[in-house]
Amino acid sequence: MSNATLTNETVHRVSFLDKASLHIPILKILQADGTTYENAVMPVIDKALAERIHDTCVFTRVLDERMLSAQRQGRISFYMTCTGEEASIIGSTAALDDGDVILAQYREHASLRYRGFTTEQFMNQMFSNEKDLGKGRQMPIHYGSKELNYQTISSPLATQIPQATGVAHAFKLQGKRNVAICYFGEGAASEGDFHAGLNMAAVLKSPTIFFCRNNGYAISTPTEEQFAGNGIASRGVGYGMHTIRVDGNDMLAVLAATQQARAHALEHNAPVLIEAMTYRLGAHSSSDDPSGYRSKEEEAKWEQHDPVKRFKLWMINKDWLNEKDDAAAYEQYREEVLNAVKVAEKVALPHIDLLITDVLDKPTPALEKQLADLKQHIKKYPKSYPKSAGRI
Repeated sequence: MSNATLTNETVHRVSFLDKASLHIPILKILQADGTTYENAVMPVIDKALAERIHDTCVFTRVLDERMLSAQRQGRISFYMTCTGEEASIIGSTAALDDGDVILAQYREHASLRYRGFTTEQFMNQMFSNEKDLGKGRQMPIHYGSKELNYQTISSPLATQIPQATGVAHAFKLQGKRNVAICYFGEGAASEGDFHAGLNMAAVLKSPTIFFCRNNGYAISTPTEEQFAGNGIASRGVGYGMHTIRVDGNDMLAVLAATQQARAHALEHNAPVLIEAMTYRLGAHSSSDDPSGYRSKEEEAKWEQHDPVKRFKLWMINKDWLNEKDDAAAYEQYREEVLNAVKVAEKVALPHIDLLITDVLDKPTPALEKQLADLKQHIKKYPKSYPKSAGRI
């Protein structure tokens, strides 16, 4: 056993450690009223960056509101909001370089918007039409953009965690000054991929930022039923990496933590774990009813810590924003999103042949037979499928 990774201290009586032995403070910079804590060290931020962050917040709130409504109307099949977690997602993305690769879980569409994903692109993906970058092969909100260095979402939980280690390790081998950031929830941290990915990153010294959104629930399972340890941050320390716990509803704290995490990852070719303590104000997804596992009183308590409102108040205090312009931005995006919905839902679906082409260099005979069987099935039961599915 190497002493390189172990302390040399010895004791001569039994003395166990427990979770209270590891003191993990939480970084806070911005208070609920939009003022900063005394002696707080600010992140690198100017008016232009603040305005870009605020614009992304507004768009994301409107998109979540409109598209959840569209799902309820039967216009799309599925949706997930990031309401209440915007600071964790947008604040961390704002600290990155555009060349850094984002490996998201499923609630980080605000990251795409921050990088320039258009309203039309969002709609095309959610309606799986022929303009969808994913060619209609993914569930709604399972985005991907090669241009914006945002890897396509996978439904299986936690698969992106070891992948992020590999992406960042490739950057290191190529001599690139970029990192990979990997988003996941505290529930995903119970998967084996989490432990394999973090250990591999620590051993290989992969410049990866592991960003845990600890929002209190893995769908309906509260954290006290998920793990008995000191949150997720304690695991980063256990795997030998720099770790920080941050107020995930504090845009400035998240921005500061991620800026310094990125600098450390590049300087030392080493991973960093960030645990953002936040709360999912909405349902887990459009298929979930949170009233079955949490109270209205609990939700109301967390609404007082709304990250978008807190950041808006900070901007108003600095005279970088006023209430009139904020309200106008919401109205502008409501109209824009609604118009984009009306356009995207009328665009034809992708040609059915795309199910098997552009996947393998040459479709296998088995795939070709399955496609032929599917076409025959649609012809036999045309009323059970959208009219555009007739493009066979």
